[in-house]
Amino acid sequence: MQVAVFGLGFVGLTTAIGFAKQGFQVRGCEIDTHKCAMLQKGKIPFHEAHLDTALQEVLGKTLTITHNTTQALQNARVIFYCIGTPMGKDGEANLDFILQALRDFAHNKNICAPKPILVIKSTIPPSSSTEVFIPFLQSLGLQNNQDLILANNPEFLREGSAYEDFMHPDRIVIGSQNAQIIPALQELYAPFGAEIIHTNLNTAEFIKYLSNTTLSMLISYANEMSMIAQSIGGIDIIQAFKTLHTDKRFSGTPAHITSYLYPGMGFGGYCLPKDTLALLKKSQDKGYQAKILPNILAINDQILDFHLNRFQKEVPKDTKIGVLGLSFKPNSDDIRDTKSATLIQGLLQRGFLHIGAFDPMATQAFQSTYALDIDYFEDLNALYAWAEVFIIATAWDIFTNTIPPHKKIYNLRYMPITPKE
Repeated sequence: MQVAVFGLGFVGLTTAIGFAKQGFQVRGCEIDTHKCAMLQKGKIPFHEAHLDTALQEVLGKTLTITHNTTQALQNARVIFYCIGTPMGKDGEANLDFILQALRDFAHNKNICAPKPILVIKSTIPPSSSTEVFIPFLQSLGLQNNQDLILANNPEFLREGSAYEDFMHPDRIVIGSQNAQIIPALQELYAPFGAEIIHTNLNTAEFIKYLSNTTLSMLISYANEMSMIAQSIGGIDIIQAFKTLHTDKRFSGTPAHITSYLYPGMGFGGYCLPKDTLALLKKSQDKGYQAKILPNILAINDQILDFHLNRFQKEVPKDTKIGVLGLSFKPNSDDIRDTKSATLIQGLLQRGFLHIGAFDPMATQAFQSTYALDIDYFEDLNALYAWAEVFIIATAWDIFTNTIPPHKKIYNLRYMPITPKE
């Protein structure tokens, strides 16, 4: 079976490599020529554990990388779309890139296998397939379930462990209006050994948002509890939440979900802010004024102001401040919508001008993206020697036992810290 994957970001590349590792013939298409050239040389333009080694093992064997749409679609039976859906100006998901990809498919349909399966793996608001994509394909002269079969297959990959998550999934969700896709997609996913849940298009799309907004809700709930605890005073927040995690109803010791039910600086990155806002916008468009979702977003903004106001009261403006961590989460070099940028911007706006920062992976990308007037340190020990006060902004393990003693630490990630002896 010939598989095509469009969009080779961390989701698309992981998908392409994962199927190629199982022996399927895969063509990955990336329209960014620079990124495509890097991938063709076996180099990955972002950090994702184990993905570089896996790419080397399949490149030129079961996986071909191209920027040519026609080449990618040649004889393709199943076509995965892992294309970005960036946030629009009002919070809505921008589907333009997917629509362009569908337009390209329409122009090249005759070179695909008969009745190809188009699988949307991008995160899209519920009803996008039925209300946007199917009518759009009809406008191009293509009928769903006759000329092609449209499906939705949401991803549940965590940045930093995407390859392991893909190769060992908890569940596989497939949405469609046609049971004819089941044999082909079961063949693709059978080697992974996970339960395959078949549902309709709207439900599959909703399941992804249900998952992400649950995570964003847990983070905001934990942050609101931490603000209440600090306002009361005399509460060991770390101990309180660690004790909460021992409740057997969370399952596991501890369950992975507890990493979300833990206070910090709020959620950032590409998925949770975008998807929470997009679902809120969708509910408003449908005439329902959600109560929880807007407050999730409001608390996510409030928590950082809460920390900054406390910092402003306690720290003199001429203090040398060391910001530890720039990526939006540990074990990742992703700096999209990272709370570290908002933190540093807030410090600068409040008159703190002596700021240095370190991150094990994301410093260069952060510096070029945000262009903030601060000092960047490549050597963590040099930052430790320079700064007088530290703010832990990303919970990298390296910070747990390396911070010098007798230095003030604002542990905004509430991670266990043992100062270096």
